[in-house]
Amino acid sequence: MKPESFTIPAPSVVGAAEARVARYDWAAVGADLDGYGCAVLPKLLSAEESRAVAALYPDESRFRSHIHMARHGFGKGEYRYFKYPLPDLIGGVRTALYPRLAGVANAWNERMNRNERYPDDHAAFLARCHKAGQTRPTPLLLQYVAGDFNCLHQDLYGDLAFPIQVAVLLSEPGKDFTGGEFVLTEQRPRMQSRCEVVPLALGDAVVFAVHNRPVQGSKGNYRVNLRHGVSRVRSGLRHTVGIIFHDAA
Repeated sequence: MKPESFTIPAPSVVGAAEARVARYDWAAVGADLDGYGCAVLPKLLSAEESRAVAALYPDESRFRSHIHMARHGFGKGEYRYFKYPLPDLIGGVRTALYPRLAGVANAWNERMNRNERYPDDHAAFLARCHKAGQTRPTPLLLQYVAGDFNCLHQDLYGDLAFPIQVAVLLSEPGKDFTGGEFVLTEQRPRMQSRCEVVPLALGDAVVFAVHNRPVQGSKGNYRVNLRHGVSRVRSGLRHTVGIIFHDAA
C-alpha cells in the first residue's frame, strides 16, 4: 500500500485536534514567531496525554527507525521516528496545527523573496512532498537520560521543508528530570549569534523556526539562520515529541 494512504488522520480525530488548537491566540503566536523565532503553546497536551505518548517509546511496532545520537555526532541520547499511521493524537495535532502556521510561513517567504508558497491544507502539502519522493514520516519521540544533550541542528530531510515545527515536552521539569532546556540560536549577518532558552512545563509545546526567518532591519528585511537543541540533562528521564510537517526523502 502506498505511504500516502497512511498520512491523513480520520476527520473525527482532526476535528478534535482543531478544537484543541483553536483556544490559542494565534495572532500573539505569530507575533512571537516574528519577534523571537519561537512561541509557546501552554498545555497543548494534558499530563495524562503526555505520559501516554512517552510510554510508546519501548513499543518498536510504532516506529520506522531508531537513532542513537552519539553514533552520528548529533549529541547524546536517542530518538525514534514514528511510522504511518501516526498515533491519532500526534497525527491529529499535526494536521490541525499546520494551517495555523502556513500563513506565517508564506508571509516569511514573501519577506525573504522566496517564491515557494505552502497550501492551506496539510494533505496537499504532504502530497507535494510525496510527489518529490519524500514519503517517510518525520514526527519523532526523543528520550534523554542524565548526561544526554542534543547538539544545535536543523531538521531538514529533503528539498521540501516546512519552515516551522513544534516540540512538546512530555516530562515534568524538576520532578522527572532536571536540566534539559530547549535552546534556539539565531545567527545574524555581521553580528553575534542570539540565544533563546525556552522554559517549558509538562505538556507545553514550543513552536519555532526550523532554518531561516526574516527580521526587519533599517534597510528592509534580512535573513537569520536558526538552529535548535537541548542542553545537558542533569538528572532523570526526559521525553519530547517532535512534530515536523514535511515528510522525509
